[in-house]
Amino acid sequence: MSESLSRRRFAIAAVGTAMAAVSGAPVIAKAWADRPQSVSVLPGVTPSTDAYTQAFLTQYAKIKNAANGYFSPEGIPFHSVETLIVEAPDHGHQTTSEAFSFWFWLEATYGRVTGDWTAFNSAWTTAEHYIIPQHIDQPTNSSYNPSSPATYAPEWPDPSSYPSPLDTSVSVGQDPLANELTSTYGTSDIYGMHWLMDVDNTYGYGNTPGTGAETGPTATGPSYINSYQRGSQESVWETIPQPCTDLMKYGGTNGYLDLFVKQSGAYATQWKYTNAPDADARSVQAAYWAYRWASAQGASSQVAASAAKAARMGDYLRYSLFDKYFKQIGSCTSPTGCTAGSGRSSEHYLMAWYYAWGGAEPGGGWAWRIGDGASHQGYQNPIAAWAMSNVAALTPMSPTAKGDWTSSLARQLEFFRWLQSAEGAIAGGCTNSWNGAYATPPAGDPTFYGMAYDWEPVYHDPPSNNWFGMQAWAMERLAEYYYVTGNAAAKTILDKWMAWAASKTTVTSSTFSIPSTLSWSGQPDTWNASSPGANASLHVTVAAFGNDVGVCAAYVKALTYYGVKSGNTTYTALAKSLLDVMATFADAKGIAVPETRTDYSRFNDPVFVPSGWSGKMPNGDPIAPGATFLSIRSWYKNDPSFPKVQAYLNGGAAPSFTYHRFWAQADIAMAYAVYGELVAGGGSTGGDTTPPSAPTNLAVTGVTSSTVSLSWTASTDNVGVTGYDVYRNSALAGTTTTATTFTDTGLSASTAYNYSVVATDAAGNLSAASSTVSATTSAGTVTTGTVKAQYKNLDSSPGDNQIKPGLQVVNTGTTPLALSTVTMRYWFTSDGGANTFSTNVDYAVIGSGNVTHSVVAVPAAKTGADHYLLVGFTAGAGSLAAGASTGEIQNRFNKTDWSNFTETNDYSYATNTSYADAPKVTVYINGTLAYGTEPS
Repeated sequence: MSESLSRRRFAIAAVGTAMAAVSGAPVIAKAWADRPQSVSVLPGVTPSTDAYTQAFLTQYAKIKNAANGYFSPEGIPFHSVETLIVEAPDHGHQTTSEAFSFWFWLEATYGRVTGDWTAFNSAWTTAEHYIIPQHIDQPTNSSYNPSSPATYAPEWPDPSSYPSPLDTSVSVGQDPLANELTSTYGTSDIYGMHWLMDVDNTYGYGNTPGTGAETGPTATGPSYINSYQRGSQESVWETIPQPCTDLMKYGGTNGYLDLFVKQSGAYATQWKYTNAPDADARSVQAAYWAYRWASAQGASSQVAASAAKAARMGDYLRYSLFDKYFKQIGSCTSPTGCTAGSGRSSEHYLMAWYYAWGGAEPGGGWAWRIGDGASHQGYQNPIAAWAMSNVAALTPMSPTAKGDWTSSLARQLEFFRWLQSAEGAIAGGCTNSWNGAYATPPAGDPTFYGMAYDWEPVYHDPPSNNWFGMQAWAMERLAEYYYVTGNAAAKTILDKWMAWAASKTTVTSSTFSIPSTLSWSGQPDTWNASSPGANASLHVTVAAFGNDVGVCAAYVKALTYYGVKSGNTTYTALAKSLLDVMATFADAKGIAVPETRTDYSRFNDPVFVPSGWSGKMPNGDPIAPGATFLSIRSWYKNDPSFPKVQAYLNGGAAPSFTYHRFWAQADIAMAYAVYGELVAGGGSTGGDTTPPSAPTNLAVTGVTSSTVSLSWTASTDNVGVTGYDVYRNSALAGTTTTATTFTDTGLSASTAYNYSVVATDAAGNLSAASSTVSATTSAGTVTTGTVKAQYKNLDSSPGDNQIKPGLQVVNTGTTPLALSTVTMRYWFTSDGGANTFSTNVDYAVIGSGNVTHSVVAVPAAKTGADHYLLVGFTAGAGSLAAGASTGEIQNRFNKTDWSNFTETNDYSYATNTSYADAPKVTVYINGTLAYGTEPS
C-alpha cells in the first residue's frame, strides 16, 4: 500500500554556478503581442498591461486551447500533452491528483487577473466527479472499525520480496479521526483525491469513476489505476499497474492482489485508493489564494463553496499526519515492540508520503485505512497548514482539525530547520518505521521527535531527495507562508536557502542553469527544539545542473515571494532574469526545452513476478516471470514516438523529447502572474505595497475568568482590509476576517494580559500594530448545580514519566447535557524537559474514540500549573442525561522526551484511588467555567 514516487525528473547536463541578471524585454514584448485573445475579463476588472501579467494570459490561453491537447474530452488535465513519457505516471495521458491541484491553482490565478471565477469552480466540480472517488467507488466504508484500522503487513526494500504476508500478531493502534469525520459530514466516505488515473483507459481496466466497475478495454473515458506497491527500491520501471477496483477480471486467479499481499484463505474482491498529500495540500493552498483574491475583489461569495470543498479535503488530509498503523511516534524499533497508539500518540503532525483506504466489495463487511510514518521535506506545506488553522473559510469543520493543523504548522517549520544543511539546502526527511517494517535504524542515526533520519525517504531509485524540484516546491510554499505572515522562523530558513540556490544559478541571454541533481553527505543533529543544532556535518553538493522549466517556475515564485517580503531586490531581479530567458523557449503549446532520455534504456527492464504466478493484462499481455516493463505494456509499440525509443534500444543514440507537462506549464504561467502581481504591478490586486492603517480605539469590552473580549475601529486600505491578527503578550492569539471584535478564550483566572491588533490586506501587507491594552481576567469561582468533575489517581508513582488521571463528568442538572459542549482541565506542572506532550485515552466507558485530549500551555504560569490536560468530547459522545455520569475515562500523558514529572506539586493532583468530587479539576460548558476553581 505504498504511494507514488515523486513527479521526479532526470538530469539534463549544464554548467555554471554564478548568478547573472540579463534583460529579455524584446523577446517578451514580441511573445506577449502574439498571444491568443481567447481570455475573458469581467466588467470592472482591468488586467494590468505589464508584460508579465500578459505573459500569464498568453500561457493560459495555450493551455486552454483545445487544439494543444492538455485536456481530455471530459475536461480532465493530462499529465502531459505527449503520450510517450515515463516518470511517476508511466504514460502521458494518465493524470494525477498533482495535475488537478495545479489546475485549481492556475484557475485561481486566472480569477485574480480577470475577476472570472467560473473556471476555478468548474475545476472543483470536475475533481468531485472524477479524481475524488464517489460513494459507489468506495462503497463499504461503513464497515470500517476505527479500533482496528488495518492488518499489519511489513514493507520490504526490494520488489522480489513480495507478496508481503499479513501479520495479525502485530498490534495496530486506534484511528482517532474516523468517528469525528463521520459525525461532521454525515458519511463514512473519504473526501480525498486518488493519486493516479488512466484517462484514456489505455490499460483497459475500465475502472470508470462513478461506476465501481471493471468493464474492460471497451470502456471509454478515465479509469482508476494504481502502480507502486512493492517497497522503496521499486522504480516506475518495475511496477505492475492494477485497477483500484479489483473484481479479478484481469491479472491472475486473484486479480492483482496476491502480487502484493500474501494471506491465508480466499482473496476477496475489493477496492483501494492512495492519496498523495502534497497534491491535496496544494489544492487547499490554491483555494486559499482564490479566497483571498476574490475577497479583495468583493467576490468572496463566488468562491465560498469551492473553498469549503478544499477545507473538507483538508479535514481528511489529516490522515497523512499519522503513523501508517497508528502506532506511537518515536522509538519504534520492532513491529511487536512499537506500542499501538491511541488518541494523538500516533500523530507525527508532518505531511507524510501518503494515506490510503480500501475495503471489500459490498457483502464483504470490512474496510481499512492507513496513514504513513515516512515524511519528506518536499511534501510539507506550511501555507496550507496556516490557512487551515487561521482562515475561517479554509478551516475544516471537525472539532479537532484546527488544533491538528496548528500543531502541524509548528512541526513543519521545525522539520525544515532540523533538515537544513550547512550550505542551506534541505535534506530528505524521517520515518517512524525504518525500512517500512518498524526495524531498528542504523546506530547513531539522528532523530526528530523520536523518528529516524532518512536522507532518501520512501523511494531509492533514484534517491527521493536528489531532485532539485523537491527543494523548489517546498521552499516556494515556505516563501508564500513568509510573504503572508512575516514569520521569523520561516525567514531564517529562507535566508540561508536562497543564498545557496542563487549561488548555484546561472542566467545568460539565451539560457539558464539551475541545480538538477543533488548529492548528500553527513547527517543533521538530533533535534532539540529548545536548542537546535548547527548541522555542521550535513552537506549538499550539486551533482548536475539543468534547465527544467517547470522546476524553474516554482523557483521563480519562491524568489519573488521572498524577495518582495524581505525587501531584497537581488532575488526579485534573479526571478525576472529567469522569466525573461524562459520566454525564449516558447513554442505553440507553451514553454519547453528538449530532454535527452537516457533512462529510456529501461523499457526492457525486468518486472518481478513471483515464481509460479501467471496472469494477463486486459489486452492479453502475459504477466509471468521474465516479463519486462515493455512486455506488459505492448501498446507502447504503437505510439508514434516509439520508433525513437526502439532505435535507442537497438543501440542508437538516446532519444530527445520536448514535453509539455501540465503541472510545469501551469506553474510557468503562474510564475509570470506572481511576478506581475507583486513586482511589475499586474492584476486587480497586483503591485500593492501600501499597508493598511493601524487599527485604532482598541478596547476591552468584557472579561470572565477565562475570556477577554475586544473591539476596535476598522483600518483603512487603498485596496481593502481582509483581516486582523490579534496578539496576546506578543504571540498570535487568533485572527478575524473583517470583524472588528474578538474574544480570546482558554485563559487563566486572575491573570493580566496585553493585547494589540494588526490589520492585513489582500497583498499581504501588514499594518503597524494598534496601541496596546491590558485586561485582567476575573477570579475563578466554584460553580455547582449543572455539572461536576470527579477524579481518581491511576498512578501510584508521582515521580515517574507519566501522569494518569482518571476523570468523569456528572450532570448535576435537571436536563440532558450535550457532551460536545463540555471540556475538562487537569492542571499540572511540566517540571522541565520537553515542552511537547503525547496524550492517550486508554479506556472510556463512552468509547475512547469519543474523547478528545491534548495538552495546552498556560499563557502565564500559575501556582501548581504551567499546563493543563484538556479533555473534551466529540459529537459522537451524545448527551448526558440529568444525574448521569460519563463513567470512567482513563487518561495518560507524557512528555515526548519521556522525562519525569513531580506530580506532588500539581494543582489538580490528589492521592484518592476511588472517584470523588474534584473542584481542582475544572469543567467548562461552551468555554465558560461551570465547575471548579482555576489555579491563581
